[in-house]
Amino acid sequence: MLEKMSDFFKARLDGYDEHMLTEIEGAAEFYGFTASKLPAGNECSILDLGCGTGLELEQYIAAHPDARITGIDLSAEMLGRFKEKFPDNNLNLICGSYFDVPFGERRFDAAVSVESLHHFTAEEKLPLYTKLRKAIKRGGYFILTDYFAESEEAERMYFENLRVLKKEQGTDDCEFYHYDTPLTVEHEITVLGGAGFSNIEILYKWGATYCVKAAV
Repeated sequence: MLEKMSDFFKARLDGYDEHMLTEIEGAAEFYGFTASKLPAGNECSILDLGCGTGLELEQYIAAHPDARITGIDLSAEMLGRFKEKFPDNNLNLICGSYFDVPFGERRFDAAVSVESLHHFTAEEKLPLYTKLRKAIKRGGYFILTDYFAESEEAERMYFENLRVLKKEQGTDDCEFYHYDTPLTVEHEITVLGGAGFSNIEILYKWGATYCVKAAV
């Protein structure tokens, strides 16, 4: 049964961090690796898409307590847990869809997203990434750590399975449901390039999870 995205994460709040760190291949390394690729310096401004409980930013905030963090997530409960971890830090946490929330222009030194964007089509991502590129300062960049389909055939299968499930369950296409539909990393890079990012490179990979850097 498909679950709405916000309901899925609300139901799994307790134990979420432990699950992500111990059950996802490479997670014990890729959260810290991702944090290490964000810009150093006093009061850097960072945008996190699908920040959840802030796992990917824990080491970064510890090293850069003056950083200005804007995090967007559909789950108010996840954001609450993030705030509990860093009650005294400069966190601007927004409960909503990063497709809908305005980012502004040239506001952020960098953006990051970890294990969040593998639920959406290339067509959905293109305007999101275009909006994101405009929000990052010139010379800044986007760090995307996510898992990807191993082949175009697998990518098509994921989306076809979701289409069948939605039809069977009569779900609302206007809602976000928790079902993984990763693109291939090649298709993801194509979308990032189409949105105007440049110098797109794979920094590292852990199984099916890649860390990708895209410059503005």
